[in-house]
Amino acid sequence: MPAQPACSHRRPAPLAPATLAVCVALACAHMGPAQAQTAGAPGATAALPEVVISGPRTLPDHEALDTLPMSSDVIDTTRVGADPSRTLGEALQDLPNVSVRDAPARLSVGAASSSFARDGNTGINIRGLGGNRVLMTVDGVRLPRSYVSRSAIFDREYLSLELFKRIEVIRGPASALYGSDGMAGVVNFVSYDPLDFLLDAQGKPTRTVGGRVAAGWSEDDRGYSLAGTVAGKASDTVQWMLSANRRTAHALQTMGSNDAPNANRTQANPEHDGDTAVLAKVVVQPGAAQRHVFSLEHTDRAANTELLSSRAARPSRASDVVDESSDYSAQRDRFSWDARYELGTAWADQVRTIVGVQRTASRRVGESDLFDGTHRVRDNFYGERAWQAGVRADKLLRSGAWTHRLTYGADYVRNTIRNLYDGVAPLPPEKFPFKRFPDTRESASALYLQDESVIGDWTLTPGLRLDHFAIDVTSQDGYYPPSKVPGKSLSGSAASPKLGVLYRATPAWSVYGQFAAGFRPPEAGQINDQFEYLAPPNTRVVIQPNPNLRPEKSRGFEVGVRGRTGELSLDVAAFANRYSNLIVDAEFVREVGNERQFQAVNIPRARIHGIEVKGRYDWGRVAGGRLVSTFAFGMARGTNSDSGKPINSIDPALLMVGARYDTADWSWYADVRHHAAKKASDIDSDAIMSTRNGTQFVTPAATTLDVGVQWRPARNVRVNLGVRNLTNQKYWLWPAVYGVASSSPVRDAYTQPGRSAHVSVVMDF
Repeated sequence: MPAQPACSHRRPAPLAPATLAVCVALACAHMGPAQAQTAGAPGATAALPEVVISGPRTLPDHEALDTLPMSSDVIDTTRVGADPSRTLGEALQDLPNVSVRDAPARLSVGAASSSFARDGNTGINIRGLGGNRVLMTVDGVRLPRSYVSRSAIFDREYLSLELFKRIEVIRGPASALYGSDGMAGVVNFVSYDPLDFLLDAQGKPTRTVGGRVAAGWSEDDRGYSLAGTVAGKASDTVQWMLSANRRTAHALQTMGSNDAPNANRTQANPEHDGDTAVLAKVVVQPGAAQRHVFSLEHTDRAANTELLSSRAARPSRASDVVDESSDYSAQRDRFSWDARYELGTAWADQVRTIVGVQRTASRRVGESDLFDGTHRVRDNFYGERAWQAGVRADKLLRSGAWTHRLTYGADYVRNTIRNLYDGVAPLPPEKFPFKRFPDTRESASALYLQDESVIGDWTLTPGLRLDHFAIDVTSQDGYYPPSKVPGKSLSGSAASPKLGVLYRATPAWSVYGQFAAGFRPPEAGQINDQFEYLAPPNTRVVIQPNPNLRPEKSRGFEVGVRGRTGELSLDVAAFANRYSNLIVDAEFVREVGNERQFQAVNIPRARIHGIEVKGRYDWGRVAGGRLVSTFAFGMARGTNSDSGKPINSIDPALLMVGARYDTADWSWYADVRHHAAKKASDIDSDAIMSTRNGTQFVTPAATTLDVGVQWRPARNVRVNLGVRNLTNQKYWLWPAVYGVASSSPVRDAYTQPGRSAHVSVVMDF
């Protein structure tokens, strides 16, 4: 690889001690003296479990979830099937109306980005909306956003599942709970705690040292993984933990058969991936009245891809690619301090504070050799530096037959965002280096209040959150010029109310309803993103800034029924969400002569509705073991209310039926998933395809079968063996083919893997 253009900020320095000290001081400003908690009535406390509100909080346990008027899930990442989850898509694959995009690396270094990315449909999709409309957090600290502009594609893969014991998912508008970016839902990753490894056989924390080692292999990407954790009890007040894992893999295989080293290829491109993650924790508990958790996390991801699929089959034009490759790297460093205090005062029973500091940096370097001898380099950088602080208080009150739990607090987040586009051999009118949008500082502050009230069999949960946001351009250097206009700033405020009602009709059955408002301000890249290039044969493509973008808003309604009969656990929900000013990235807006103009625009009105069913049935003891069935179904529809056309980011319906059989030493499982076809009537091809007359590929229906077994030769050892897609079904998933033309001769390049095995061994000590 030739020498790269100099970029002084490509690998930002680690978090400075002074920065951490400032954050610690800010957290202390929220704290009062710790006191013993005032004891409350046992019955009232049990009736009011911890509620998800905002910022540094987690969902309650499964039983407490049944008291909340909302759709949510808690996924134990070590108990998906019989095998620890390897990818986020595997962990979330059976949640109704939830999907994770996983498409092959077929980008082209010098061409426009795949149109799947143009509307931000990268990452997790919940109820038809994805990208940055889904808030992702790690232990309450927000993960960075994805950013896409032409070949600058940066996703949200800044985490490693081996570090997390569970994933918490809220489906539907959650701005009233979590603020902006939670308009479609929230996904929170909860890391392991030292205590998780210090429990004895009776579940008591009597051990002084414990841990876990795990190794795995997967056939579909020829991946190997090794992970280890050691935890200890330093004293009666201090616990510690250190986790590390490493995974190497190749490209996820497809069911394509063409291995040509050019654009006709349908097999995966040669690729080598390497992921490393480290998590250190110290838990300090001076007494029963307070607990402090200090966490330091580092993740490092890298991918080297030989882009055979972008090479011309028969080079003849000067601009034809004869050799091309891409290197991608991403790093994330997080420090957080999570503290809880039992106060027992007139204004709060408990107080929880959190301070988080995070640095992320992503870089994608692509190199091309053209038929005329030109060597082209595209060097894209995207980085965020963020810190956040939050304080939350809880107070239990009683008034006659009413019991109230008041939860109130404040959040503050500040994020500095940078980007740089550099390289060799720019295309007119490009001049390296330049920035797609100016350096920007985003800040948000919020106050919130919620009252969970219980009277008899009724629970009422009103809440209100007030947010103020500011998007401030901090420097025009590298942006204006060449941009024709300087970057613009934007600020505003929003109020997000919610109201939930739950009625316990019988001890086994309850019904609920909820209204929740959501909002999301525009992003720096959406307001000021600018770019232009000359596309063959002689078309100028221009991406224009749009400083007049307005915040997205939503109103979500949901009703549901829950049943818990002992053998049967059933959840049924129906939802209807209405949106105003929904933002679509890089929408085609007009054509002037030979110039095609694109811009981020607001869709005035849109709506999405759907249904969800999930549950399990325990058949009890069967032939010496326990048999349990699981099932899930999700379906949604969406429409642009102004144009009458469908919303493309909605997945086809999914039906899952599974069975698990457990004995003392063995477990077996089988999961059948039916993916419905994507109907042509549910697709707006004009909004997807980059060509004037393109038609989007329609995915056919498909049914797959996964099976697996777990053997426990000893109490602390688990051996897992599984086979995915046992019937070797050839199928496509809608998120992976978004932007693929129906006439494309390489549609097989976007198929999911065929039959593949995976093995893992996990040992606790």
